[in-house]
Amino acid sequence: MKLDILVFGSHPDDAELGAGATIAKEIALGKKVGVIDLTRGELGTRGNAEVRDIEASEAARILGLSIRENMEFADGFFRNDREHQLALIRQIRRFRPEVVLCNAVDDRHIDHARGSSLVSDACFLSGLVKIDTRLEGYEEWQEPWRPKQVYHYIQWKNLEPDFVVDVSGYIEKKMEAIRAYSSQFYDPNSPEPDTPISSKNFTDSVVYRARDLGRLIGVEYAEGFTVERPLAVASLGNLI
Repeated sequence: MKLDILVFGSHPDDAELGAGATIAKEIALGKKVGVIDLTRGELGTRGNAEVRDIEASEAARILGLSIRENMEFADGFFRNDREHQLALIRQIRRFRPEVVLCNAVDDRHIDHARGSSLVSDACFLSGLVKIDTRLEGYEEWQEPWRPKQVYHYIQWKNLEPDFVVDVSGYIEKKMEAIRAYSSQFYDPNSPEPDTPISSKNFTDSVVYRARDLGRLIGVEYAEGFTVERPLAVASLGNLI
């Protein structure tokens, strides 16, 4: 299956928190979108890997994803090295996305920046003809493939976006997908320990940020992204 957009997240729920409304909008516009989680989030304070697997599947259903898979890298301990890069190269060549979305370039959780650089490096390497994944244990020949763009969504830290996407009309779909991760987020009846993301303030802040970014461009809600290279437009009329 060829995807238009492939979204990577270091943990289940990263993609929803960072780009859930953009994903929902692109799917509504007819794009094929998939998510690949790098880890099962097994080191998270609340819930466990099995619970998060179920939650991720439900979030995928809500968003209407074409595929959702998990690399099962070690939460907290995966590295941006040859082994992990090759594993992602296989997925990039398998799905041949035009656009890749991935973790924030700088963030509170160490896996986020690490996942960001890992995915970015794998996207570049995936375009090199002399990397033959058959020599690395993959059974079938894969044509080289390099996505046209790699964009990084924004997570815990309030990074300055390089561009924002108008997601008015899709914020509730994003929040519905986030609420699918009931083990992780605000639940006043949960017996689990409190975490930085389990407060009502955190869940509310997801909407606050989208509303504030929307304010900056004169719409109701928006999501922000950073880029690795300058964006190009055909003419000034393409900007809104």
